[in-house]
Amino acid sequence: MLYHLLYEWLFDVFPDASVLNVFRYITFRTACASITALVLALILGPWLIRRLRQFQVEQHIREEGPSHHQVKAGTPTMGGVLIVASTVLPTFLWTDLSNPLVWVGLGSMIGFGAIGFADDIIKIKRRRNLGLTARIKLGLQLALSGAIAAGLLLLKSRGAYQTDLAVPFFKDLQPNLVLDAFAGSALHFLDFLPFLLFVWVVLVGSSNAVNLTDGLDGLAIGCVVVAGGALTVLTYVTSHASFAGYLDIPHQAGVGELTIFCGAMVGASLGFLWYNCHPAELFMGDVGSLSLGGAIGTVAVIIKHEILLVAIGGIFVLECLSVMIQVSFFKMRKKRVFRMAPLHHHFELLGWSESKVVVRFWIAALIFALFSLTTLKLR
Repeated sequence: MLYHLLYEWLFDVFPDASVLNVFRYITFRTACASITALVLALILGPWLIRRLRQFQVEQHIREEGPSHHQVKAGTPTMGGVLIVASTVLPTFLWTDLSNPLVWVGLGSMIGFGAIGFADDIIKIKRRRNLGLTARIKLGLQLALSGAIAAGLLLLKSRGAYQTDLAVPFFKDLQPNLVLDAFAGSALHFLDFLPFLLFVWVVLVGSSNAVNLTDGLDGLAIGCVVVAGGALTVLTYVTSHASFAGYLDIPHQAGVGELTIFCGAMVGASLGFLWYNCHPAELFMGDVGSLSLGGAIGTVAVIIKHEILLVAIGGIFVLECLSVMIQVSFFKMRKKRVFRMAPLHHHFELLGWSESKVVVRFWIAALIFALFSLTTLKLR
């Protein structure tokens, strides 16, 4: 809204006011959105914590987890509402709202956040660490991911989105995930199926991976800051013709406004980390982890760096794989590979302190993110 007011409307009224030109630049508005989100989160945090305590919106710790985590019982949860609000409002203020891709990103964050919100509410009412059933939760995630995929396909038909897949290290390998659609008059579901399945895997996998990582104070949100920062850079260079040409990556002019959305998400996450660092005053809950994971996955799909997301969110991938390996191996051999899954609990049971696990995982997340950025030129 501020973009439309300060640049479009006021520039028409005062065409000689060259200072208003600064609002045209994505980099400037990204910085403004990040700062706005950070300030909002810092200001609203104490108020939200008081309200959550007042309504007894408290975390219930699973009994099978590390015993020292039981002291965290009663900590206010559903702090993800703060993250979502502090991301959405600056995005509204600083982006060009006529860009449909902005609405896809916002819709993904709010939609996955709503699923997490329902899950958290059920946990609080039951006073147990069990919310939506796995089947219902997965069904809702698949339905939302399918709606996002359908929206992107609609934008593709209008020339506002590409379905070519960028493969790291191979600049000439860009398979189209939509087969023969739009080449003729007849449209078939099978033409869209590869793209739909791919979006399902990326979005559902991303949202659940962040959710699994959210088990220690500051762990998930710190990794989100790193991954979100890398996505902010990737989104900007993808939208910039000169940078995209130099790096030999698919150029998409329309994704530039999503840089502001990513910047707002990073700012909001930093503000939340202020209250979530050890010892945490506030937990994000599923409303936070699912919304952040869904948003990260959606941005990766839009800017066509879905495969690179494996490196960008390397910690999230490892946490998710640890659970899959643990469950599969136990079903087959009745033995455990890790002392406990997700992976961060394994290191806790090895004797690492919670703070040591978190900081070392942050370092690993930064290494993964830096590696993902270096692959842009290794083609």
